Amino acid sequence: MSADSKQPRQPPPSPDEGRAATGAAASASLLLRNARLTDGRTVDVRLSGGRIEAVGTAGSLGHTGGAGARVDLAGYLLLPAPAEPHAHPDTALTADLADGPAAPGSVPYGAEEIQRRATEAALLQLGHGATALRAHVRIGDGRGLGPLEAVLQARNSLRGLTDLAAVAVPRLLTGTAGADGRALLWDAVATGASVLGGRPELDPDPNGYVELVLALAAEHGRPVDLHTDGNDPAFLARLAAMAAGVRAGVTIGPCAGLVRLSGERARRTADRLAAAGVNVVCLPQGGCAAAGTRGTAPVRLLRAAGVRVAAGGGALRDVCNPVGRGDPLEAAYLLASLDGVAERAAYGAVSADARAAMGLAEVRVEAGFPAELLAVRGARLAGVLSQAYSRIVVHRGRVVARTSAVREYRDSAAALDLPRQAARPERPDRPDSTGPGGPGAVRS
Repeated sequence: MSADSKQPRQPPPSPDEGRAATGAAASASLLLRNARLTDGRTVDVRLSGGRIEAVGTAGSLGHTGGAGARVDLAGYLLLPAPAEPHAHPDTALTADLADGPAAPGSVPYGAEEIQRRATEAALLQLGHGATALRAHVRIGDGRGLGPLEAVLQARNSLRGLTDLAAVAVPRLLTGTAGADGRALLWDAVATGASVLGGRPELDPDPNGYVELVLALAAEHGRPVDLHTDGNDPAFLARLAAMAAGVRAGVTIGPCAGLVRLSGERARRTADRLAAAGVNVVCLPQGGCAAAGTRGTAPVRLLRAAGVRVAAGGGALRDVCNPVGRGDPLEAAYLLASLDGVAERAAYGAVSADARAAMGLAEVRVEAGFPAELLAVRGARLAGVLSQAYSRIVVHRGRVVARTSAVREYRDSAAALDLPRQAARPERPDRPDSTGPGGPGAVRS
């Protein structure tokens, strides 16, 4: 199989996409034709002003005023776009730069390198379908706010392509040793950190750490997103009791340590988190450098208690997970295949639940909702989670990324008996070519 990915940059405009691929067309009309929905309907969807303007049966919609771009989504399943609730762009794509798993200090950590990595990582995840990203960024440790400022520069350069929110992550906050961290966290709010975070278990006083973060967040109206392994029920109970003062919301993760608790202790902990409205972000693809325990949180137990559980990518090819992909559809696939989560709930963990945990507006393929959409070649959700190769990503009503895959079989007697998917052009101005594989070439 060969793949032609448009991830590193926005796709150039074409006669079919028209002005929808340019920055000047943020409010232009875009018509998505012949899209299949998860309920089995085939529809046209008209987008305008960054929102879904209308949804109608296939062939029933045109552009308001008669002009605008069209994208034919025949053969694609149209979904609300995923969001990435837990990324580490400051260390992403560094696995090949380090001397080994025990040598993260050898990774370049200058502002220019961080900005480049953060930009590239966000574009890779945009190509997978995530149109919003929550980026955990370490501050302090001799680097001050430099890493945060670099990620914020990347955020500015990505405007119009994806939405990035930065989480300030200090190491220490309590006592004399935490004085610099407290000052930096305060400055991070003024600099532009959208979320306050950290890993309390690294501080000598984890409860004091949480109190400081929650107090500052409540004062400034910021949400909180904390790393924790989740293996200490007493700590989680205190955190849940304190979380009520943060109106903007509290999220914790990856919480893989919850699986080590006895059934009754785990259920009581889940009940407390649910009662406090604390979100949990699990990392099915392998955790992150700030997580002490590998594995996935007990998703079904948490959901049964009423906890909102989102799924994130975590490490993206850094020393913690050199093969991390940051693909939300893979995270959903792993929840469904390994954790026994139903397909719709698994996809919801990377889309609706992730957006809710990040404080973003709900997305449905219905009139009036934000035009944050992902089209994946396939007919049903289970098949899409299994083989999600070709994708078209829509952000604020514009096509911002396109990934196209072509599988070719050698023209032989054996290949003639293989199941085939009828070749279909992805857009009217660029029909499929038979290519070197001749009639054996199929879109995936």
